[in-house]
Amino acid sequence: MRRIDPALLVILGGVSAALHLGKLPPALPVLRDALGISLIEGGFLLSLVQLAGMTLGLAIGLAADSLGLKRTMVCGLLILSTASALGGWAQEPSSLLVLRAIEGLGFLLTSMPAPSLIRRMVEPERMSAALGLWGAYMPFGTAMALLCGPAFMAWAGWQAWWWLLALLSLAMALWLAQALPPAHGSAPAVPEGWVQRMGQTLSTSGPWLVALSFAMYSGQWLAVIGFLPSIYAEVGLSAGLAAPATALAAAVNIVGNVASGKLLQRGVRPERLLYTGFGAMGLGGLLAFAPVWGGIPADATAMLRYGAVLLFSMVGGVIPGTLFSLAVRLAPGERTVSTTVGWMQQWSSLGQFVGPPLFALLATRAGGWQWSWLVTAAFTLAGLGLAGLIAGLLRRLRAGTGRAVAQRDA
Repeated sequence: MRRIDPALLVILGGVSAALHLGKLPPALPVLRDALGISLIEGGFLLSLVQLAGMTLGLAIGLAADSLGLKRTMVCGLLILSTASALGGWAQEPSSLLVLRAIEGLGFLLTSMPAPSLIRRMVEPERMSAALGLWGAYMPFGTAMALLCGPAFMAWAGWQAWWWLLALLSLAMALWLAQALPPAHGSAPAVPEGWVQRMGQTLSTSGPWLVALSFAMYSGQWLAVIGFLPSIYAEVGLSAGLAAPATALAAAVNIVGNVASGKLLQRGVRPERLLYTGFGAMGLGGLLAFAPVWGGIPADATAMLRYGAVLLFSMVGGVIPGTLFSLAVRLAPGERTVSTTVGWMQQWSSLGQFVGPPLFALLATRAGGWQWSWLVTAAFTLAGLGLAGLIAGLLRRLRAGTGRAVAQRDA
C-alpha cells in the first residue's frame, strides 16, 4: 500500500486539533440549557482555548526547536484527547472553562511545530502550496465540527460529542507516532541556545509584524464564525439549516488558504494578498451586521447578510496562508522558524481570546448584533496598517537581495 505523504499527515494532525476548536460553537445553545452558561461565559469558552497560546506560544516554540517537532505534536494530541474526555463529565461551567484552557495547551503543542515540519518535508518549490494547504487546517476542522456536531449531539448528547473527538485525537496521536519519519521530528545535533533564538526572534521586525497581523485576522474570524450558531438560534433558524450554513461559512475559508499558496507560487506579492484579505473582511463584517439594508425584504436581507459572511471568510482566508509563508520567510534563521511561528501563535491566540468576548459584550450592551461590525472594522484597520508595514519590509528585503546579486555578478 502506498505510504501517505508525511506533510499531509501533519496537516491531518492539525485538522484533528481544529475539531476541538470547532466543537464548541454548535454546542453553545445546548450548554446554555444544560449548564446555564451565559452569553458572556460562552464568549470566554470560545476564547479560553487560546489561553495557553496567548501565554506560552513563544516558550513552546523555543522548546519544540530543541526537544523535537514530532514529539511535540504527539504530546499535544494526547493532551487534547485527555482534556476532551474529562470535559464530557463536566457538571458546571467552571470545570468546563478549566478543561477548555487545557485543551488550548494541547492545541498549541499540536499546531505550532507543523510549519517547521512541513518545511523540512517538502521541496522548496512546493513549500508555498503546502503551507497554504496547512493554513486551511483550521477552517476545515472547524467546518467539519460545525457540520457534524449538531446532528451527533441531537442523537447522543454533547458529552458523547466531547468523547468522540477525544478518541479521534488519540487515534491521530498514535498514527503520527507510528507513521511520521523520525528524522523529521528530531532536533539538530548542536542546537542553538534558547536565549539566542528568542533574542534573534524578538529583535527582528518580521516576526512581530506577522504575529500582530495574525492577531488582527484570527480575533475577528473566530468571533464571527464562533457566534453564528447562536445568532441563527436567536432569529429562529432551525438547527437543520443553521449547522450547514455555519459549516459552509467556515469551510469557504479553505478556498482563500489554498488560493494564497497557489498565488504566492505564481509570484503574487504577499502584501497584495494581505490588503485584499483584510479589505474583504472589513467590507464583509460591515455588510453582515450593520443596518445598511433598509427597504429590502427580510428574506432577501438575510441572504445578503449571509453572502457577506461568506465574503468575509472566503477572501479573508488568503491571510493565514500568506502569513504562514511569511513566517517561514521572515524568521531570522532556520533554527528560529518554530520560535517565530510560536510567537505568531501567541499573538493569534491573544486575538482569539479578545475577539469573541468583545463581540459578545457589544452585542449584550446593544441588545443585538447590529453594532458588531465595529469590532471587525477595528481589527481590519489595524490589519491594513500592519500589511503596509510588511510591504515596506519586503521592499527593503528585495532591494537588499538585488544589491547582493549585483555585487556578486560584478
